[in-house]
Amino acid sequence: MPLSRLSSTVVSLTTSCVLLLFLSVSYGQSPSLDRSVRTLDNFEPAIPRPEQDKAVTKKMADLQKQTGKKPNILWLVVDDMGYGDPGCFGGGAAIGAATPNIDRLAREGLKLTSCYSQQTCTPTRSAILTGRLPRRTGLTRPILAGDKLTQNPWSDEVSLPSLLNDAGYFTLLTGKWHVGEPTGMRPHDIGFDEYYGYYPAQKEISQRYDARRFPDLVNDPERMRAFEAIAPDDHLIHGFKGGRTEKVSQIQSIEDMGRAEKGLADFTVQRIKELAKKDQPFFIEHCFMKVHCDNFPNPDLGTLSAAKYYYKEAVAEVDLHVGEIVKALDEAGELENTFIFFTSDNGPQMDGWPDAGYTPFRGAKGTTFEGGVRVPGIAYWKGMIKAGRESDDLFDLMDLFGTSLNLAGVSTDTLASDRYYDFIDQTSFLIHDEGASKRDAVYFWWGNQLMSCRMREYKVHVKVVLPESTHMHIDYSTLQDVGLAPWLFNLYIDPKEQSPVGHRRNAWLATVLGKLKTHAATFKKYPPKEVGL
Repeated sequence: MPLSRLSSTVVSLTTSCVLLLFLSVSYGQSPSLDRSVRTLDNFEPAIPRPEQDKAVTKKMADLQKQTGKKPNILWLVVDDMGYGDPGCFGGGAAIGAATPNIDRLAREGLKLTSCYSQQTCTPTRSAILTGRLPRRTGLTRPILAGDKLTQNPWSDEVSLPSLLNDAGYFTLLTGKWHVGEPTGMRPHDIGFDEYYGYYPAQKEISQRYDARRFPDLVNDPERMRAFEAIAPDDHLIHGFKGGRTEKVSQIQSIEDMGRAEKGLADFTVQRIKELAKKDQPFFIEHCFMKVHCDNFPNPDLGTLSAAKYYYKEAVAEVDLHVGEIVKALDEAGELENTFIFFTSDNGPQMDGWPDAGYTPFRGAKGTTFEGGVRVPGIAYWKGMIKAGRESDDLFDLMDLFGTSLNLAGVSTDTLASDRYYDFIDQTSFLIHDEGASKRDAVYFWWGNQLMSCRMREYKVHVKVVLPESTHMHIDYSTLQDVGLAPWLFNLYIDPKEQSPVGHRRNAWLATVLGKLKTHAATFKKYPPKEVGL
């Protein structure tokens, strides 16, 4: 949305008292609710935590002196897992799929109850590797069959794996990519030393073979030929920096699709064993194919869940492999020197119900209500992150970019000054025994539309995605302006975003709207890219 249009929309929705507070923001009189400080023009303002930072800097230095090398970094990213799926977030055995390994990470680490993603897969996966909102990079939605991009969005982006490479790290992505298949956009083209996985989501592969769900495709040879001409790749890919790319095997049945997850986990386990024998630190982003619909059980594993539904089987299998990967680190002697972060790339895709997850919040994948963007987040580091911690402070998955740079000893001074960065370095929040977040606000976009902002426990919407039928948050929904007034919710008393408090019951409507306006202004000074999506 153009800045001028956003401003007129916000102004039209507010009272004269709101306008007065807008003016105070414009003239630099920061409202007291806003604790953030902008230190560089092209970086997101952060809440200063100098004593916390100092303590963690020493803690990190002491560890490196002890180990003699920089820490490893492991991200475990599940596809479309709902906030309420893991047991430690209210699900697990209570909803038919126990998650003992994920629960253990939370029990022995830090559980983040206000951890945020983007509202669909590709935006989140690009944001965590660039530290920039998808609206800035152009990667605003999944690249679908038949899409024609006007430019390679990665061509002028500096990715996290490339920065970690420069700092001496070996970088590996295993599993789902979903951020571009053409040469120049693959994981091993944008900075990863090695890639082992599948470019698209499960459904984009399995629909070729699932005659019950897609009979008009599978049972029609003419249509299948037309589809194959534009379809995403259905091969397991092994790629290497420099461009060498091998097709290892092809998915040819739904049984093959069911077995794919274990093959990916086995590969990550094997690579951990090999990499642990070297002096070089490593960064591994393990991206599960599951639990994105359509899910198919692994016929070799037997029943894993009490519910026995395909989605629950997928949750239980993800948990199984989380346990295997963490065990591999432990057996290789690397657990005490590895920062682990577990999360999901967005909320549950309810359009696939019952092949879909659970969230206690309003909305789902495809919306910027809490159900679409609030995800499980767990930070675990044996001996470094205090066991049993829980925090409701704000954490955006883009903050993994800045945190990983800090852990690797990479200065943000190396980042280009001609673009805006949305991440915040949250190392001290995650590692300090009583750490507090340095993020004051999270912003939510849908494509090129600025939708909402959460600041502290308040969330304001100026646009919303509303389903037109049960569970239809993507396939049968509409994007709407909110109407006469912004929808302001207090998530501590109304986590389901059902009853706006507005200015009638809240003093901070203008402040949160002012934060949204200030954010929008960064796009005027640092214009977003348009890549054809």
